[in-house]
Amino acid sequence: MEIAFYVAAAVAILATLRVITNANPVHALLNLIISLLAVSVIFFTLGAPFAGALEIIVYAGAIMVLFVFVVMMLNLGTQVDAQELKWLQLRVWVGPAIFATALLAEMVYLLSAPSGANLGHTLVDGKQVGIALFGPYLLTVELASMLLLAALVAAWHLGKHDAAEDRQALRIAERLNAENHKVEGGTK
Repeated sequence: MEIAFYVAAAVAILATLRVITNANPVHALLNLIISLLAVSVIFFTLGAPFAGALEIIVYAGAIMVLFVFVVMMLNLGTQVDAQELKWLQLRVWVGPAIFATALLAEMVYLLSAPSGANLGHTLVDGKQVGIALFGPYLLTVELASMLLLAALVAAWHLGKHDAAEDRQALRIAERLNAENHKVEGGTK
């Protein structure tokens, strides 16, 4: 288990350095996914499978999918098409593939080991996390949930489009366009 911890830590550090030093956003995202998976392996080696599973599901899964969609939505033009062809080359995927293979080997090793063996402390399951969160930290959890709800409502209000405002803006644009045509027609 100690070897798996140090290998996962090394993979996380190297992948994070590649995230920081890589100018290509897609390559940086791939390395960030590898880094987050390495951190989840670290959680598993420390006897926190719940935290490791949350790391995989929430960070490496949901948040990284959001980041990938944002990068895809920022279509930067014709330069992107040529760059995407470069991304399909084998040499681009060698680094992330090596890191992912190391993490996969560690995960197989960890899952094949007896549960809780050689950890030196007890395993923490989801029930214990729930009891801890909703016991002495109930107020903190509720305040955090209210803060997240307020951020969600604020984001919705900032992002919503009012149909009446859209129609009014369209009428103003049409009126300005008509006035511009009258001015151009009168001076000719």
